[in-house]
Amino acid sequence: MERQEFDTLVFRAIEALPAEFKSKLENVDILVEDWPSPQQIRKLRLRSKVQLLGLYEGVPQTRRGSSYNLVLPDKITIFQKPIEAMCRSNKEIETEIGRVVRHEIAHHFGIGDATLYKIERQKFRKKD
Repeated sequence: MERQEFDTLVFRAIEALPAEFKSKLENVDILVEDWPSPQQIRKLRLRSKVQLLGLYEGVPQTRRGSSYNLVLPDKITIFQKPIEAMCRSNKEIETEIGRVVRHEIAHHFGIGDATLYKIERQKFRKKD
């Protein structure tokens, strides 16, 4: 998939968020990269760069105190090539982008991986 089309799908996923979430993303940069960097892979102790679909880097809102100000924006990176590698169609890519965007934004709001995976499993079971 061309980068411009992928970027558009990421933008649509962000635009599809409820207004109350979008309004709290003021100091968050969301960008697309082809692959995670070697430093990101090492930091997360992953075996392969294909494992990382997205990454939130920053201080979750739940961990910010009154002295939290004048800081660089938090960053959410969506990794195009790993998402494409796990999907078989453009529709699957679009669906996965939406899931990854929501997952990384949830980290911004202080929700950890264990809770997110539990929510996703429950959602998946309800579809069956």
